[in-house]
Amino acid sequence: MKRLALLILLCPFTALNAAGDGVKVTAETVFSIGQFPVTNSMVTSWIVSLLLVFSIKLLVGRPQLIPGKGQLILESLIGGIRGIIEPIVGKKVFFPSFWLLSGLFFFILIQNWSGLLPGVGTIGYGTYSDDHFSIGKPLIRPGNADLNMTLALALVANIFWLYFIVKYAGIKAIAKDWFGNKADKSEVSATIFGFLGIIFLAVGFIEVVSILFRPVSLTFRLFGNVFGGESLLHSMFYLVPQLKWILPVPFYFMEVLIGLVQALVFMLLISVYIGLICNHDEGEKH
Repeated sequence: MKRLALLILLCPFTALNAAGDGVKVTAETVFSIGQFPVTNSMVTSWIVSLLLVFSIKLLVGRPQLIPGKGQLILESLIGGIRGIIEPIVGKKVFFPSFWLLSGLFFFILIQNWSGLLPGVGTIGYGTYSDDHFSIGKPLIRPGNADLNMTLALALVANIFWLYFIVKYAGIKAIAKDWFGNKADKSEVSATIFGFLGIIFLAVGFIEVVSILFRPVSLTFRLFGNVFGGESLLHSMFYLVPQLKWILPVPFYFMEVLIGLVQALVFMLLISVYIGLICNHDEGEKH
């Protein structure tokens, strides 16, 4: 007999002992809006997004010329991110791209950490067996542990990457960067220059293929790390039943660090992709 369980416990590992059969790869459909299925990962991402918006609004309130404590904290975070990405993307593209890069960082970071919160994975439908309630269909699941979420993030990031390089570098600069002959014509003979031109043209096509695979690599890198972390914590919880409240502790804090690193890596990769073309001229001036 299936029952709805609301198991919001104080232990941060409650999301791991929801079921003994491990973390499922696919997200569960919670309800549907017409023909549109709403999964538990989507529910979590919506809740996290709303909490993020309201938290920032509550923290800052009405922006002041002389910042309060909340505004000062947020401005310090933004200033730190600016110091990281501005030298990468260049001053020309920094302000237009900052909303995207900072948004990706904070959204992915909070989504990564959401899977470590009490209640995630332990609120849902399940059954009693051997005096233990096992969650079979959780209503809340980490957003980035769903391949659809990481794919959507990668596609959005790459679409805006294309927009930025076309608008701020131009088609001519893009073609020159990908297919242009990088050799100095004054330093080599015409024959060698022509031969190198063919090589750089071939390298350009290889570059285009690698660019087409960027969304795939971004998708599976983020998904693999988040889902792998969830599975690792779950395994540590059941590996030694006598130590189930102690053994996962170091891995829990490791996942906190990995969640931060993966958000930073995702943001930096998109920044590098933009800067490789849009920051090319600025780099040559220096």
